[in-house]
Amino acid sequence: MAILGIRDIAALANVSPATVSRVFSTPEMVSKKTLNKVQKIIDEVGYRPNRMGASLRTRKSGNIVAIIPDITNPVNAGIIRAIEQGAQSAGYSVLLGDTQGLEEREQHYAGLVSHGQADGLLLFCSRIPFKTDPNLPLMEQLPPMVNGNERIDSDEVIQVAVDNVAAAKAAINYLISLGHKRIAAITGPGNIASSNERLEGYQLALNEAGIELDSALQLEGEYLVQSGMDCARQLLLLPQRPTAIFCFSDDMAIGVMKFLQKQGFVVPDDISVMGFDDINYAKFVTPSLTTVHQPLHEIGSTCIELLLKQLQGQKVEPGRRYLPFELKVRDSTGKAPE
Repeated sequence: MAILGIRDIAALANVSPATVSRVFSTPEMVSKKTLNKVQKIIDEVGYRPNRMGASLRTRKSGNIVAIIPDITNPVNAGIIRAIEQGAQSAGYSVLLGDTQGLEEREQHYAGLVSHGQADGLLLFCSRIPFKTDPNLPLMEQLPPMVNGNERIDSDEVIQVAVDNVAAAKAAINYLISLGHKRIAAITGPGNIASSNERLEGYQLALNEAGIELDSALQLEGEYLVQSGMDCARQLLLLPQRPTAIFCFSDDMAIGVMKFLQKQGFVVPDDISVMGFDDINYAKFVTPSLTTVHQPLHEIGSTCIELLLKQLQGQKVEPGRRYLPFELKVRDSTGKAPE
């Protein structure tokens, strides 16, 4: 086999091209096991690095990739703005990758970093878009990267988010304090980590209050206004309707309120509605929406700050950084009807 470059060595050693580059440039940053593995391949094929190519590879592209499932979602607006501001102040441009939740698109945009068209990656989904070897340290196989909002099940990844379990639990505890016992939950898609965390918080709060879980009150939505309307219709058909509905996004909560009002229900006198996110227009709908405030701008600014530190050669410890949430009590929630 004719060896063409570092990517070929990486493929044979089953590591990332970045790891092979570190073997040549900063071997002290590579674990002994990985170093020996890559060096063995290099010796076997007689590879010698192209110094001119190496010089080109170390040149900065000046780009950062942000992989976002849906750039039209209002939740992402504040995050994207903060990323742009932080990146531009440091001399970087941001390449936005709208993946529509598709894994192949995530891998495509992540490939811009692997191919040297971008220097780092901001990842707002719960999958790592690179092939990795489970027998090697994960961080050594990844480029400079920060994960935001969606949990990746690894302590080796730098992550920024709110504590979704605690936030959902606080929301339900507030509704319980108003006397509500039949509290419905309209979740996000089941393959989204943050939705599953919020469901956990919802169930924990009910269990701790001694309120029996009712599966008929848990519906899976799609983080869209229409999805909220559709789920509200199903909940109104139940023999015993909920007195409060907790939606895992503000868009769905607004859809729920719109449908309830069309059916002649008064929010919150008949049914209370609570959202999650605190998007810009949550306080402008009628009635104004009680919701869980996520510090979206701070999430974006923290993500870009941690990525820039890595690009500047600073060591950043992996693990989760939780930012504070806040319960925004407005007019869409009230005491449970007698």
